[in-house]
Amino acid sequence: MVNTDAQKINELLTRGVEEVFVKEDLEAKLKSGKQLRIKFGIDPTGPKIHIGRAVPLRKLKAFQDMGHQIVLIIGDFTAQVGDASDKDGKRPILTKEQININLADYKNQLGKIIDLSTVEFRYNSEWLGKLDFNDVAGLAEHFSVQQMLRRRNFSDRIERGDEISLREFLYPLMQGYDSVAIRADVEIGGFDQLFNLQAGRILQKASGMTEQNIMTVQMVEGTDGRKMSTSWGNIITIVDEANDMYGKIMSVRDDLIGKYFLLCTDVSQEEILDMEVGMQNGENPMQYKKRLAREIVTIYHDGAAAEGAQANWEKTFSEGGLPTDIPELKAKIGDSLMEALVSSGIVSSNNEFRRLVDEGAIKIMDGSKEERITNVQYIFYKEEVFKVGKRKFAKIVIG
Repeated sequence: MVNTDAQKINELLTRGVEEVFVKEDLEAKLKSGKQLRIKFGIDPTGPKIHIGRAVPLRKLKAFQDMGHQIVLIIGDFTAQVGDASDKDGKRPILTKEQININLADYKNQLGKIIDLSTVEFRYNSEWLGKLDFNDVAGLAEHFSVQQMLRRRNFSDRIERGDEISLREFLYPLMQGYDSVAIRADVEIGGFDQLFNLQAGRILQKASGMTEQNIMTVQMVEGTDGRKMSTSWGNIITIVDEANDMYGKIMSVRDDLIGKYFLLCTDVSQEEILDMEVGMQNGENPMQYKKRLAREIVTIYHDGAAAEGAQANWEKTFSEGGLPTDIPELKAKIGDSLMEALVSSGIVSSNNEFRRLVDEGAIKIMDGSKEERITNVQYIFYKEEVFKVGKRKFAKIVIG
């Protein structure tokens, strides 16, 4: 049963939305009661979904809650080509092995946001893998080089004298053909995807189909205010441990609090506006940021985890104490700190350990005092507690 409530439809078309094309047509379809096929594509270019990528997934969930059919396309074929939409340089070509590794936990992560039991999953190798060179030439006939070069990131690269591969020109054709293959009524994506989304309309029209409507959603910045990107390390993933997730959210810039509430939580827009007015009138943003962190941790964990993470954060950062759940690492006298932290996964690699030491980001905790580690060959002779970066701790237990 499709929900045609006017207020729900208005929120669907406006909350966190950058642009709808064509809005009047989509609004009429939503009010008609017809179940629409809502397309969203994911290229498994990394193993974890961050909350920036979760924004369009949350919009998919809103469509799903209204009774529409979600079609999730796993881009196992397109991931081998690479989308240049949000990149200032060429994406590397992924191997099938890399793609399969990245895909391993994708469905579990998607299930944190949408109801997988009603989702239609498709892999675009089903149809793209069957196209021959004549088919590709036929698709390419509907696009011009001038169109491709007008894309902002391509024009910027040309101006800098950077190389653009012909391979990158093929990506919009493939994403557009996905819409033909699954007969999409609506496609959702980030604003940086607009050209690729419009390619679906072009190829559907050329195939004699009704053109899909397009919805682009706003993009959420990372913890440092730049675009959220794995390569910049400013991400919050939806599988982050609760304490780590809470801590990362607390490091978000104050001017992004309202936007995070809007795009990453279910808090009403009216309440978000009240918070923003309060902060403009001089209220302390900290209380709202704590609420934001609790809301997001609850979504991806649960309420108890959120309360525990807040208590842990307050003890550590507000009261100057230590967390209550510091992981214990068993070691022997004379063991290397580098080896202990890397083998436990607290630090990702030896190079990462060296970088943290160079930055003075690994410290011995002695009560409320902190002493920086300066020697990458540091070994321990007694039980000690270490702070690693801003939010991680480890206790070395001799045994």
